[in-house]
Amino acid sequence: MLNVRLYIAQRVTALVMAPFVLVHLGVMIYAIRGGVTSAEILGRTQGSAGWFLFYGGFVLAVSIHAAIGLRVITHELAGWSGARLEALMWGAGAILLALGGWSVIAVTWP
Repeated sequence: MLNVRLYIAQRVTALVMAPFVLVHLGVMIYAIRGGVTSAEILGRTQGSAGWFLFYGGFVLAVSIHAAIGLRVITHELAGWSGARLEALMWGAGAILLALGGWSVIAVTWP
């Protein structure tokens, strides 16, 4: 039953990530084509609750999605199972969430 729930969670996070990726790519293209500097980008994102929520949601979805994917790959290629596999998944998810959260705070915190 756990594998079914993880399968569903990974598919749901993929659906959630799709609009995040499209908006992120659009913003990057706009910034590059408009000649926006990193200082100007930070001037627009720092102190913005909207960008904090946007990129925070993006990081959360990616962390869950990637941790589940790593779990599946490790099980299939290395044959890991049980507590060791679960620890890898939770550890990877926590590390991704912490690093991504740190980045979001760095870009959006005033």
